[in-house]
Amino acid sequence: MTNPSEIVRIAAKGDGLTADGRHAPGSAPGDILLPDGTLERGPHHVTPPCRHFRKCGGCSLQQLDEQSLAEFVTSRVVNAADGQGISIGELLPAHLSPSKSRRRATLHAVNGGGKALIGFREGGSHKIVGLTECHILDERLFSVVDALRSILGRRKGKYSCDIELTLTDQGVDCSIKNLAIEGLEQTEAMLDFARDMSLARLTVDQGYGPEAMWEPEPVTITMSGVPVGFPSGAFLQATPDGEAVLAADAVAWLDGATTVADLFSGLGTFAFALAPKAKVLAAEAARDAHMACLLAARFSGRPIHSIHRDLFRGPLLPQELNAFGGVLLDPPRAGARDQCDQLAQSTTERVVYISCNPSSWARDAKRLVEGGYRLEKLHPVGQFRWSSHVELASLFVR
Repeated sequence: MTNPSEIVRIAAKGDGLTADGRHAPGSAPGDILLPDGTLERGPHHVTPPCRHFRKCGGCSLQQLDEQSLAEFVTSRVVNAADGQGISIGELLPAHLSPSKSRRRATLHAVNGGGKALIGFREGGSHKIVGLTECHILDERLFSVVDALRSILGRRKGKYSCDIELTLTDQGVDCSIKNLAIEGLEQTEAMLDFARDMSLARLTVDQGYGPEAMWEPEPVTITMSGVPVGFPSGAFLQATPDGEAVLAADAVAWLDGATTVADLFSGLGTFAFALAPKAKVLAAEAARDAHMACLLAARFSGRPIHSIHRDLFRGPLLPQELNAFGGVLLDPPRAGARDQCDQLAQSTTERVVYISCNPSSWARDAKRLVEGGYRLEKLHPVGQFRWSSHVELASLFVR
């Protein structure tokens, strides 16, 4: 008989749940919640690697071993499908990105008592944790944090800014929002910082829109062997290995389709992976991402036709979708309700749905199933290691 105080699973937001329904933050399956609220560690509870864990909001699951972390990622996806009554054909083993593999992140900086605090916010708070180490960011990103802390630490007066870091082909792209650069001394300090760190680009928004202060050469991201121009702030999969897994699923599941519609295509992450074997229509609403994809396709000679289209306001209609042997969609967190309504009325045989939100995915998946599709494959992907955020790849067939 199960001990009612034993942690039996991890809930969607990362808290452990006992057999009798009590929540226990920071616990792992197999732990025992003692009467005084402390935990007796079980076999799946490991020592968190980071000194900032439990205070920094960047991670919530560092106490889990690999097995429990994979089970959590899988359960988030499976429970979403079960909640909508969707049967899963084949459930693939979860992919977990390794530590220190995140290639993009948004950090926050403030003047905290005369020194610069740069890091993520505390969980459920606006307070910023000044990071001295980080086990999720690629070390090349974190080296920029160290240097920027030194630069900001010399500034006087209050400031509160956001720092977006992305690892590109040319190095780190650093974009800072809400930071005033006043006078020659501060300007030269920022340029020295960019030069010393060999930044790919330094962009600063002082309240009038982003301006590039430093960009020695055009910044690109290579996708399936094709360098694609990278607009500052554009969407990018969180880890290279996560992107590779999702792209490999898309290529394998759409194999044999000679024409594919890539909806919410962004910079062309999946379009360029598919294009060597298929003609691809890439539809994207963000103009800068659309233009980057269009130009890269043109210069590379890949058979990609890129169109600027808001799929929330104007989803592809059944008569348009019927021309494609397969459809891939990778919408934002809100999902693609209207586009899935149109897909459900189409005759398209295969749909690959990539999602960063199991809840909106499951809602849309139900509509596809009601329209005659079945969920043939489901692949949980834990790109955001030690976080409750989960991604997935799924294949629907008629």
